Amino acid sequence: MQMRLKAHSLVLGLLLSIAPQVSKAGVAISITIAPPVLPVYVQPPCPQPGYLWTPGYWAYGPAGYYWVPGVWVAPPRVGLLWTPGYWGFVGGVYAWHAGYWGPHVGFYGGVNYGFGYAGVGFVGGMWAGNVFRYNTAVVNVNTAVVRNVYVDRTVIHNTTVNHVSFNGPGGIMARPTPQEQGFLREPHFQATQNQIAHEQTAARDRTQLASFNHGRPGTAAMDSVNGRRFGQQGRIAAGAASGRLTANQTRNLEAREGNVNHEIRQDRQANGGHLNNQERHQVTRQQNNISRSISKDEHKPAAQHRAQQHEERREQK
Repeated sequence: MQMRLKAHSLVLGLLLSIAPQVSKAGVAISITIAPPVLPVYVQPPCPQPGYLWTPGYWAYGPAGYYWVPGVWVAPPRVGLLWTPGYWGFVGGVYAWHAGYWGPHVGFYGGVNYGFGYAGVGFVGGMWAGNVFRYNTAVVNVNTAVVRNVYVDRTVIHNTTVNHVSFNGPGGIMARPTPQEQGFLREPHFQATQNQIAHEQTAARDRTQLASFNHGRPGTAAMDSVNGRRFGQQGRIAAGAASGRLTANQTRNLEAREGNVNHEIRQDRQANGGHLNNQERHQVTRQQNNISRSISKDEHKPAAQHRAQQHEERREQK
């Protein structure tokens, strides 16, 4: 046992020597099982000016990997950017390197989290004094609410997206650039209490477990901590945008999803911010029913779908 612990310590030492430590947590956990691939999901719109996107990620707990939804959060202070955490594989173990806030976006393993985090740096926006400006070419912003926007499509590269969620052999073989190494000497700030609470909430939700959802979490993203769930909502939005869902189908599904979200908010308020087991099971059943409805509506025969769209257009005249 002592020899095994020494070997494990040497592996962790090697991990720390080749990958940047970016917070007091550093390498917080290491295991021998690879994290699942990153799920594909739709980003909810930014809820208010000044919020920054923090990508979803696979965390690890006593029951295995679970998905922490991507979420818009308020930074701890003006001028800071979020460097996502990442899994690194060295010496037979996968180690988690915690994310952090800092003046620049540092190394996050080359993992393509999307929405401006393509593996190196961040192209989803920038600080202009005390105001954050959003690049709507890569992030989802409701311009009726958030007006500090611009469009820069030059940051979009038509390359094959790799959904691998870890750095190292078998994953993404990226190393910190000299510039990213320089960013390590800047002052860093750990995740906010809201971010920590967000991860803890995901850890208590059985539907977020990879063993339960098989890599397709029920809630892939949220508009804010304890805010609107955007797993099914994202599917509905994507179906409407692609034409796979008609206007009436979209309204019906969104209304049902809205009712579920309303119930969740009420239950959380009644239970000190949490859902009990019975409430969680009820939410799971409702979300599963909506999920089946989405799939059924999206896969209706083409002729039936066209006829329904035609009837809806006729009614609108």
